[in-house]
Amino acid sequence: MPLDMRFGADDLLRIRFAISPLCETHEAVRTLLRTDRHGYHLPWLRRMRTALAGLDLSALWLLMPSPQPGYTPDFLGPPPESSLAPFEEELARVRATDPAIAHAELAKSLACTPGAAESPRGRAMLTDPAAAVRELADATERAWHALLAPDWPRLRALLEAEVAYRSRQLASDGLEKLFADLSPRITWSGGTLTVRTRAHFLQIQNLDGRGVLLMPSVFVWPDVVSAYEPHWQPTVLYPARGIGGLWQEPETGPALARLLGVNRAAVLVALDEPASTTALAQRLGLAPSSVSAQLSVLRGAGLLTSRRHGHEVLYERTPLGIALSAGSAGGTPPR
Repeated sequence: MPLDMRFGADDLLRIRFAISPLCETHEAVRTLLRTDRHGYHLPWLRRMRTALAGLDLSALWLLMPSPQPGYTPDFLGPPPESSLAPFEEELARVRATDPAIAHAELAKSLACTPGAAESPRGRAMLTDPAAAVRELADATERAWHALLAPDWPRLRALLEAEVAYRSRQLASDGLEKLFADLSPRITWSGGTLTVRTRAHFLQIQNLDGRGVLLMPSVFVWPDVVSAYEPHWQPTVLYPARGIGGLWQEPETGPALARLLGVNRAAVLVALDEPASTTALAQRLGLAPSSVSAQLSVLRGAGLLTSRRHGHEVLYERTPLGIALSAGSAGGTPPR
């Protein structure tokens, strides 16, 4: 059933994008439970088997109703206040949750799963919500380090490329085209953004000048997630472009070098995060003029995008560039 997010004039001025390593951590944990999310992530799931053997996620899973739709406490993944906050900063916000808010949201979540509120762990959470917040934050921190931190540069690059693409789309085609292209589950009509979630009932949310936060996600596909409690920033998590090639590994470093040329492949692989021509030249030991030429070719081939940041131009990989370069770091030395 849909969630109707009703915009006023001020809300159109308060639309922004953000990337949240905290929310991605919880969506990754949820993906472990949801077989309908596994398709694109099978290589990652296979790699996670060893990490999962010593990882207790039961406290988090208790608050992630599955397979039936349900509510997960918003305080576990509060909408980020900046465009890309470090995981540690986001986790600190979780740890600072007001116990009264935690109790209300825990009770709502536990009520979605028959018997959860009456279970020993459910009763303990409701009796001492402050302790529950600490337990859940600790579990989230362990999940981050085991499941996401090793791959975060790759995930962040894809998500940043998604935000850059959507920003250009907004500038060139306008808001209506942007909304229409985010997901088949999202539509825009008459000042209302309709998000088809997994809920079984119609929800209506008046934004009241708060705008909306749009967050691309690697793990949320095929869903779109929204419907935060009223005191939180209205937020929509939607599937990022390019996840189909996220975990694909090229055959070998030399194969990429044969395809692109040694120096060009080295430049592409080195862009684990946005970087300037000068920074790449220093990192690779190449002349800035050579790096600039390689960047121009890679950008023209659709493997990179560029954006100005202060006095610098930063280059970053597109989803196609991420898919092509994933796993090749260190396999293509410059010359």
